Amino acid sequence: MRHRVVTVSALSLLCLAGSTSLAEAQPASVYAPSAMVLTIIQGSGAPTDTVLRASTLSCAYTAEGTHPDPRAACDALNATNGELNSLLAAPNPPRACPMHFDPVTVTADGVLRGRHVAWKHTFSNACAMSAALNGNPVYAF
Repeated sequence: MRHRVVTVSALSLLCLAGSTSLAEAQPASVYAPSAMVLTIIQGSGAPTDTVLRASTLSCAYTAEGTHPDPRAACDALNATNGELNSLLAAPNPPRACPMHFDPVTVTADGVLRGRHVAWKHTFSNACAMSAALNGNPVYAF
């Protein structure tokens, strides 16, 4: 009889352990994961180039990260529908930028709405970057 009680207790513990691992395997929320690292790099994006600024951004149910305005940045990223080239607006026409070449690269690496993202765009200089991003909150850090 004692052997039967030990066996039943052991099976109960195994069932309990199995049910907790099943609960952990299910997604924590209905929102697809979005976590990005955004950088602004002095240069054309080579590994030896200098990172001027970097920011993290997590866009799930709540917007958070080291970005100064995570909600606005998440809204702008979500509006792209995964096509980050749409972050680049038509440059502001009255704005004149110098014609010198001092490349600046912006990158976005991570996951957006559950899909892997590795995007970068190089501008001829910081003024051209500012004009093309035209106040977009994603790179306003």
